Amino acid sequence: MDTKEAQVTVDGFQEWVRQAGNVVLKTGLRCLQVNVGYRCNLQCTHCHIEAGPERRECMDWTVMTDILRFMDIAKIPEVDITGGAPEVNPSLVPFIKELRQRDFISRILLRTNLAIYAEAQYRHLPEELYALGVELVASLPCYMPENVDRQRGQAVFKKSIGVLQNLNRLGFGTGAVGLHLVYNPGGADLPGPQAELEAAYKEQLHSAHGISFDQLYTITNMPLGRFATQLEAQGVLEAYMGLLKQNANTDNLTVMMCRDTLNVDWQGKLYDCDFNQALGVPIALADNYIGQISREDVINLPVQIGDHCFGCTAGAGSSCRGSLLSQTA
Repeated sequence: MDTKEAQVTVDGFQEWVRQAGNVVLKTGLRCLQVNVGYRCNLQCTHCHIEAGPERRECMDWTVMTDILRFMDIAKIPEVDITGGAPEVNPSLVPFIKELRQRDFISRILLRTNLAIYAEAQYRHLPEELYALGVELVASLPCYMPENVDRQRGQAVFKKSIGVLQNLNRLGFGTGAVGLHLVYNPGGADLPGPQAELEAAYKEQLHSAHGISFDQLYTITNMPLGRFATQLEAQGVLEAYMGLLKQNANTDNLTVMMCRDTLNVDWQGKLYDCDFNQALGVPIALADNYIGQISREDVINLPVQIGDHCFGCTAGAGSSCRGSLLSQTA
């Protein structure tokens, strides 16, 4: 075992960080991650935010306006839009059009479950998103149908393949506008090597379905939400936490995504990441509403950390852009 992946002998993440001689601070603002609501057409077993068809939380235009005002002040170059299924928010496209009016924003990403574009009322959205230059980060936890359907629901794989083929026809993933896929393990395991999985995905999806995409992001399942409930029911939650701790890698501490990402929920409340949002742990400011803070309030602010952060630092590391070590190689 690599010395930097030595077994963690302390009880918690904060103590491990201290023993590593590190401090996790918000050192910059590269990306604003916007969660526009928890409603979703799917109800996936690994969802940390516990999104689903019955959820009603939805960001309104007042909060979006305050986000736009904050962006004008903070000049953050990247926006990453997520949910739930962000497509169900009726203000999604107008919000993106407003973002596109700001020339300091160089990149807009939208996280999609793909299957939603198979529904009649959302079939028009890919064409609009393509015209706006929005990169898609699409969840496809495996290239085998039985694994996807087990995690995401019956026939979701078939729907996702049809949607991916249509996205390629529009120009996503073929050199014009980015199309990235997301892999996460089906159970209580760490992801395999990102480069190897990406090569396997590209070979399998292209040979079987003629599908092309840009990058594969491998993301560790966080011990939160439905996934934690599932692990607990199986009696393996403690073992999974042990796996994360045993593979804790100090190399990942300096590149954790929470250091340069700010996350905002449907009400405009700010967090260090979407996982802290799921836990209800906002940033360490008395007033954490996006309409009331400035960039200077956030820079060098201590990040709110806890034992779930072992999920981001285990092995090759994990972020919303996949393996941390792959981003620094």
